[in-house]
Amino acid sequence: MTHPLEPMLRPNSVAIIGASDTESRIGGRPIHSMKTLGFAGDIYPINPKRETIQGLPAFASIKDVPRGIDCAVIAVPAKVAVDVVRDCADHGVKSAVMFTSGFAELSDDGAKAQAEITGIARESGMRLIGPNCLGVFNVQHGWYGTFTNAPGMLRLPHGPVGIVSQSGAYGAHVFMVSQMRGVASNYWVTTGNESDVDVAEVIEYYAQAPDVKIILAYAEGMKDADRVCRALEMARDAEKPVIFMKVGSTDVGAQAAASHTASLAGSDAIYDAMFKQYGVYRAETTEEFVDVAYGCQFGRYPQGRKIDLQTISGGVGVQMADATVKYGLDAVPLPISTQKKLKELIPFAGVTNPVDFTAQALNDPSLMEANISLTIDEADFDSHIVYLASIPASPFTRSSCKQIFENIRAKYPDEIILMSMVAPEDVIKEYEALNIPSYEDPSLTVRAMAALTHFGEVFARGRPDAPPALPADARAAPTEPVAEHEAKAILKSVGIPVTREELVQSAEDAVKVWREIGGAVVMKIASPDILHKTEIGGVLLKLNNEAEVLEGFDTLITRAKSAKPDAKIDGVIVAEMVTGGVETVMGVVCDPVFGPAVMFGLGGVFVEVLKDVTFRLAPFGVDEAHRMINEIQGRAMLDGVRGAPPSDIDALADALARLSVFAAENVDTIETIDVNPFIVMSDGAIAVDALIVPKEAS
Repeated sequence: MTHPLEPMLRPNSVAIIGASDTESRIGGRPIHSMKTLGFAGDIYPINPKRETIQGLPAFASIKDVPRGIDCAVIAVPAKVAVDVVRDCADHGVKSAVMFTSGFAELSDDGAKAQAEITGIARESGMRLIGPNCLGVFNVQHGWYGTFTNAPGMLRLPHGPVGIVSQSGAYGAHVFMVSQMRGVASNYWVTTGNESDVDVAEVIEYYAQAPDVKIILAYAEGMKDADRVCRALEMARDAEKPVIFMKVGSTDVGAQAAASHTASLAGSDAIYDAMFKQYGVYRAETTEEFVDVAYGCQFGRYPQGRKIDLQTISGGVGVQMADATVKYGLDAVPLPISTQKKLKELIPFAGVTNPVDFTAQALNDPSLMEANISLTIDEADFDSHIVYLASIPASPFTRSSCKQIFENIRAKYPDEIILMSMVAPEDVIKEYEALNIPSYEDPSLTVRAMAALTHFGEVFARGRPDAPPALPADARAAPTEPVAEHEAKAILKSVGIPVTREELVQSAEDAVKVWREIGGAVVMKIASPDILHKTEIGGVLLKLNNEAEVLEGFDTLITRAKSAKPDAKIDGVIVAEMVTGGVETVMGVVCDPVFGPAVMFGLGGVFVEVLKDVTFRLAPFGVDEAHRMINEIQGRAMLDGVRGAPPSDIDALADALARLSVFAAENVDTIETIDVNPFIVMSDGAIAVDALIVPKEAS
């Protein structure tokens, strides 16, 4: 594999600048680790005060070693670090790992020095990680460009996991916890201040590296949206699970914007949108981070959400059943015919799902094998969890239990099975050898299976649909504030349906439009300076006779002039009164890092109080819009409740996708868009109100 980070992550020659003869010092640890753990390349310690360091010849300067060193570790004080970086670049060093701190994380002067380092790296082509990082290592290669206690952390041989973390200390913590959990890593990278190489580029490297199958990433924030999206897309296309822990928050750049959308969008919501869009699993705790990686090591991912729960404890069965609801799995009941056969095997068993084969299995372990085999043979499950407490470790049942699962694995080599048990490491390894991962907590076993199922679905669906093309005559977003009728006309031009309406300047014209519509109308003040019309009484509903329409026009003009005497008033909108359907909200907010993101939720209390909304980065296709719709908690409202017909989900998805393309094509112009309500009918959907706020106006 050829990648710009190859010299940094698989070097054959390294220089340690600021090298120490004391193994415990920051400049001594990399040399000690490489000598201890078998680095086969050339090591050049750089220290002008010594002739040898840890048994190796020392050099006064990077200029005294052969040109073209693959990687230099920089462990010198900040006051000389910039000069050292420049010397490395001038000497043809291909990459550098910079431990030195005291840069952008400390002061404005530090930020200026860091910018100088970035400029040197980019001008010379030398790749640099840090400053202010704990470094990198590659277990298989014996390369340890880090001052962590690597020899003390290693418990496992190299494995399929690549770890990348902005935080050095947390990266080390995750590595140690994962080693204790049985998660075998090979690459470990901490990016620190990210003056050059960032988390996204390391993910990109892992996505292409044949020896990385699972990616663990930790970040507090991202700077390059295009790169991170490209990296996550590459990982998804390569069917490599990305498990991400994103912490912290940033200003979404839309404070005080005049729409609901901006008030609901935060940086965390935008990151969530990106993770969902690219099939990333977001972990909330270190335990979850590592547990999911452990399950992924076995490389088996369910293709559906139907799960079989087998247990020796009815109480634990209830816990697992609750967990399937929490984590979105489907513990469907077994077929009635299968339930009858299971009852014949163990009359006191619970046989719906979970299947509780009771403590009778202690007297006759073969009953457990018969239960599991019958369930696999006769029911169509995507995955299986078996809870056995400490039975596999008991001296009375260890041998028979192991034989049962050897038989099951021989009969069903492709079934995806997780075990929940409490057992020592040697017992756990016996089951791992059968491709049966083991977890102690039964509920967290369900969580792990849900994560594996998530990846199975992501990999099975492949690349998402392309975003729809907008009509050739689609209008551009406005550069100045516009009133509602103009905003809706723009949305109509991109293929988003809007209400029948007309802007009028007189009460008589309002009556004429009412007659043309032929039913009840809504009348609204039209002004680019009055964004929230309801706040001034600028919306009148259900007007359905000449007197009401005449009076309504005068009322709206009077209220607008009274509330905002200086407002520009375009006139009054007379629109059809839409009844029925389900009120939803669509919107766009512009994130300072990721650009436009589309929001969707149900209207009314769902969006105002419950904040039941979801986001996606623009643009996206109709299939992604459907996934977006299915995520909201109130999704059942769209299926029809209390006798109402089902909503036209396809029309809603099409509108969301079109809105996303419009936002992406007008990224430099749009600050926010608010389409509220967007009413979804049984046949079609329609925008009743709309607001487009250009960047300059916000």
